[in-house]
Amino acid sequence: MKFHVKKGDTVKVISGNSKGKTGAILEVDPSKYRAIVEGVNMVTKHTKPSATNPEGGIKKVEASIHISNLMLVDPATGQATKVARKAGDDGKLVRVSKKTGEVING
Repeated sequence: MKFHVKKGDTVKVISGNSKGKTGAILEVDPSKYRAIVEGVNMVTKHTKPSATNPEGGIKKVEASIHISNLMLVDPATGQATKVARKAGDDGKLVRVSKKTGEVING
């Protein structure tokens, strides 16, 4: 599947509890239309003691967020922008910023 965002992109959350926060995408789950964004949608996990973690305890981790609630941040301007797809020089589709018209790497 093709989405407007992919792993490594900087995105801004446009809806939900984390509205307005920005961060890099750590992981994308295409089958569920969800992504994990660094420092966004933090939840508390209770972990049992184990051999690798003998203390156990409570940890804060990022939970996934629906891709429709994310907007790509244009690397050139630093502002959130919509994404278009156009044919590049080699004929393959590339992502293009709607605000600036520049090709988005990645």
